[in-house]
Amino acid sequence: MPDLSPEVIILVLVVIMALAFDFINGFHDTANAIATSVSTRALSPKTAIIIASLCNLIGALSYTGVAKTIGGSITDPFKLENGLVVVLAALTSAILWNLITWWFGIPSSSSHAIIGGVAGAAFGAAGSGAINWSGFISIIQALIVSPLVAFAIGFVVIKLVSWFVRNSAYHKTNKGFRSMQVLSASWQAFSHGANDAQKTMGVITLALISGGFLVQEPGEFVIPLWVKLSAALAMALGTAFGGWRIIKTLGGKIMKIKPISGFSADLSSALIITIFTALKLPVSTTHVITSAILGVGASQKLNAVKWGLAGRILVTWVITLPITGLLAAACYVVFDVFL
Repeated sequence: MPDLSPEVIILVLVVIMALAFDFINGFHDTANAIATSVSTRALSPKTAIIIASLCNLIGALSYTGVAKTIGGSITDPFKLENGLVVVLAALTSAILWNLITWWFGIPSSSSHAIIGGVAGAAFGAAGSGAINWSGFISIIQALIVSPLVAFAIGFVVIKLVSWFVRNSAYHKTNKGFRSMQVLSASWQAFSHGANDAQKTMGVITLALISGGFLVQEPGEFVIPLWVKLSAALAMALGTAFGGWRIIKTLGGKIMKIKPISGFSADLSSALIITIFTALKLPVSTTHVITSAILGVGASQKLNAVKWGLAGRILVTWVITLPITGLLAAACYVVFDVFL
C-alpha cells in the first residue's frame, strides 16, 4: 500500500488543482490566441482550436525558463514552510478568479492570477519575509512593460504592413492576409504554450521541493519530465474546449477585425511573448494580445476602438493581482486550520 500520509494527500490535491488550473488556462487564454483568426474567418472555429491545441502542446514542451522563474523567484521553495498548503491556496485563488472572469467573458490574466496567488499565499503563511521581493518585482515589471510594448509594436506593425500593400487590390490583400493569419495564429498559440504552461510546471515543482518530495540542491530548480508532460497535455486539452465567450470579446467587441489588422495583431503579440519567454520572464498573454489589438486599432483611428470596453478590461487587469493575493492569503488561513 502506498503511504497515504497527509502530505501525500495534499500533494495529490495540489497536482490535480494545478492541472485543473492549466486546463482552465487552456480554454480561458487560448481563446485570445485564436480570436482574431476566427473573427476574420481565416480559420473555422474547429480548425483554429485544433491548430491552437497542437501548437500549445509543442510550445509547452519547448521551454522551462519561465517555470524556474515562477517556482523560484516569488518565494524560496527550499525555505518555505508548509509549502504544499501555500501552493494549494494559490491555486484555489487563481482558479476561482479565472472561472469568474471567464463566466463574464472578461479576458483577465491567468498569469496575474497565479502570480498574485503564490505571493498572497506565501505572505499569508509567513509574512513579507517569505517573499523574494527582487524576483517578485522583476516579474511585475515584465507584466507591466510587455503590454505597453505590445501596444506600440502593434501600432507600428500595422502601419508598416499597410504601407507595403497600399497599392494592392483590397480583395487580393484580404485573401493573402487570411492565409498568413494561419501562420501568425499558430505562432501565437505556440508562444502561449511556451510561456503560460511553464507557470503550472513551476508551481507543481515548487510544491514538490517545498514538500520534500523532490530533492535538489538549494538554488537548483529542475522540472521533472512527468510535470512537463502533464502540464502540456492539460493545457492542450483545455484549448480543445475553446473559450467562446472571450473569443467574442476579443474578436469583435473591442474593434472590428479585418484580415490585415488581425495578422498584424497576431504577429506583434507572438513576437513579444516569444522575446519575454526567451528572457525567462512570465507575461500575461491576455494582456499582450489585447494590447496588440488595441495598438492596431488605435493606429487606424481612435474611434475604431471601443475604449469603454477596453477600460473595463484594464480595470480587471489592475485588480487581478491584489484580489487573487488577498483571496489566496484567506484560503491559506482556512486551509491551515483544517490541513
